[in-house]
Amino acid sequence: MATRWRDEDPGLPIAFGQCSNGEYEPERVTPIRREMERTARADADEAISRTDLSRREFLRSASAVAVSLAAIDNTLARALGLQPGIWYPFDPVSRHEAEAAQEALGPREFVFDVQGHLLEYDLDPSTRGDWFWGTNFPQARCEEEDDPRACFATNHFLEEIFIRSDTTMVALSGLPILPEGSPLSPEVMEDTVQMVKALSGDDRILVNALALPQVAPAQSVFQEMHRAVAENTISGWKTFTHFPTGINWWLDDHDPNLPQVGNLFLDEVARSGAPVLFVHKGLSDQSRYGSPEDIGPAARAHPDVEFVVYHSGFEVAQREGPFTAETAHVGVNRLLDSVQKAGIGPGENVYAEIGSTWWHLLRRPDEAAHALGKLLVAFGENNVLWGTDSIFYGSPQGQIDALRAFQIPSDLREQHGYPELTRGIKAKILGWNAAALYGVDPITSPVGFTAADLEAARIEHPVPTMTWGPSTNEEVRQFRLHHQGWP
Repeated sequence: MATRWRDEDPGLPIAFGQCSNGEYEPERVTPIRREMERTARADADEAISRTDLSRREFLRSASAVAVSLAAIDNTLARALGLQPGIWYPFDPVSRHEAEAAQEALGPREFVFDVQGHLLEYDLDPSTRGDWFWGTNFPQARCEEEDDPRACFATNHFLEEIFIRSDTTMVALSGLPILPEGSPLSPEVMEDTVQMVKALSGDDRILVNALALPQVAPAQSVFQEMHRAVAENTISGWKTFTHFPTGINWWLDDHDPNLPQVGNLFLDEVARSGAPVLFVHKGLSDQSRYGSPEDIGPAARAHPDVEFVVYHSGFEVAQREGPFTAETAHVGVNRLLDSVQKAGIGPGENVYAEIGSTWWHLLRRPDEAAHALGKLLVAFGENNVLWGTDSIFYGSPQGQIDALRAFQIPSDLREQHGYPELTRGIKAKILGWNAAALYGVDPITSPVGFTAADLEAARIEHPVPTMTWGPSTNEEVRQFRLHHQGWP
């Protein structure tokens, strides 16, 4: 059998192209990012020539991670006239010696992803010819599948999360798709929980069920929440204040012209037995109602609810810098402004989550330093949570490695009071904080594998670094059209 090129060249471990989770238009690939990728490929070629590894082995090694992240760092530093090595400080030796690169990355800490998604479409052969948003998209073609819908199914999600990354726990989170016929319905999530429990013998998958209090009479929504808790394993709730389009609301009911369901809903969340609310804020294509301005007042009025802010208010098209009065209305700063005005400080009942946010900012490290620094100052090292929005971005391993390597430069720490990103703080962000929030014991072992087995399998059977979500504005449009209501 002929060797496929992807077997020998699985690609760089860090993705440099465009991708969206369907909630925003993809970020434009800038000339600087193109130069980052060109540099990474050239440096990888040079490093391979100086090692005894095959191309496949090298590109799946820690040295390839070092090469890719150093290319991001060095390219941006040159463009800004800064000293290289301030965000991703890899020793040059790590380009050629995997042990040195792994030392720079640090130990493989416990990883608990609080924002995972899969799409279990109807794969009946009779529907194969039906129109599907991903039919003509090259990224919606996974190995050994003749139906592109299968690329987003449960088995591929579990492979991306549990085999191709160091993640050992994950929370499935409801998507902005109306319930009828949803490919991530409560039933699909419960089936996934039970499947993994049968495979691993433990509860390493949790569920954040979708609840939209404004789409029907409030009491009927609350009754459905109680039914969901009775029939399924619910650990938290997921909601949107800007979806569905045209039925907007606020958590704190501050606009009397909108449905006054926020406080009623939060009271119900507190009574539900799963008093953790995950609310999408940011990544809203600048929707007025995707702003986190209601988080502070709602959290202050409902201290018995834990508020997790998905994406932390980040917007792809806006730049992240230090918090100032003049920029309080931009991106992550909106969340900081809201909680500060409400008098909510570090370690209280608001948590910042960085799914999709980190996927973008790891290639914008000058902004990442401000974003992470601001969040850690405002919420404390125990209240920043790891999430990835995968399966849309493929395996989250590149994101995990980037956070393990990342540092906030010392001058920014001194100027703005940002903390140093110690290994202890990173370990909390990557997993321990989520376990504490849910009140569960960490599960650190891979599903059915030892850590050594997992590492050997990744090298022996490499999979290309790919993203699965829409990668152009037109693909996003088609994605939303297919789901009839995605914001």
